[in-house]
Amino acid sequence: MLSQLSDRQIDNDLSRITTSGDCNPGTAQLQELYEMLNILSGGIETLNNDQERLSNESLQIQITIPTLIEELSKVKLSIEESNAFLEGMKHNQDILNQDLASVQEKIDDLRYVSYDGTLVWIITNFKEKMLDAQSERQTSIYSPPFYSSSTGYKMRARLYLNGDGNARRTHMSLFFVLMRSVNDPILKFPFNYKVTFCLYDHTPAQRHIIDSFRPDIRSSSFQRPRTDMNIASGIPKFFPLERIEQEGNPYVRNDTMFIKVMVDFGDMPKTLLPYALSLNPGLPTHVQQAMIKQEAERRSQQQAGEQPQLPPK
Repeated sequence: MLSQLSDRQIDNDLSRITTSGDCNPGTAQLQELYEMLNILSGGIETLNNDQERLSNESLQIQITIPTLIEELSKVKLSIEESNAFLEGMKHNQDILNQDLASVQEKIDDLRYVSYDGTLVWIITNFKEKMLDAQSERQTSIYSPPFYSSSTGYKMRARLYLNGDGNARRTHMSLFFVLMRSVNDPILKFPFNYKVTFCLYDHTPAQRHIIDSFRPDIRSSSFQRPRTDMNIASGIPKFFPLERIEQEGNPYVRNDTMFIKVMVDFGDMPKTLLPYALSLNPGLPTHVQQAMIKQEAERRSQQQAGEQPQLPPK
């Protein structure tokens, strides 16, 4: 209101000076001062309006800030809850993946399981597994379990591709593992049956690598298992690495290797092993066993015919 009265007063004074007809220099300067005061008065009024607007906005902001802080706290809490939920989901996903891997392993075991004391172990991705062994990411791999019969011993093989112990970096080490089974209470221990390993030659030459061992019945490896698996035992220097690493060797083709494990419950003569392991693995087990039996009888008869006859007394 004071500003408006002052403006009117200045306007009235300026009007009187202008109509008086006085044009001396003092009057002209006074007129300029009045004009400057008029401009300054308008600027002050504008500043007052801006100050009032800014004060209102500041008050509005002060009212809004607590609400924003509260909303920010809620958002932060929501983010923390979401992170905790996602972390829980990740943990559950890891558990599910482990369970899935376990189920897949069991399915694979059931797929390749046998109940006649023999196993043909198919080892795929050989190069990758060999690199894992050489870098010690995974020094050994296990075969699927197999059984001597539907109510018999549970067994598996363990392979150190880059060797184990004194054979490390020089030979592949191949071992036999006796596993705990629901059948154990009715089985006889220690386990004392000869075990034969065969590394298959993929070519028609069939120069298979064959080696056997008979269990040391004093070793804990062949007593009744008290844990999931006994300590592995077998042939540390099964096959030289320099031969398996040769380009074009006949034992690894298409990045795949085949190993046969055979438990001999009939005490097969060692001379029969090459014949038994040269038979077509695609034949049913009972057919292979019949052929082995026929071959044993043929050799026995041949040996009997070759023996010199004693002169009659």
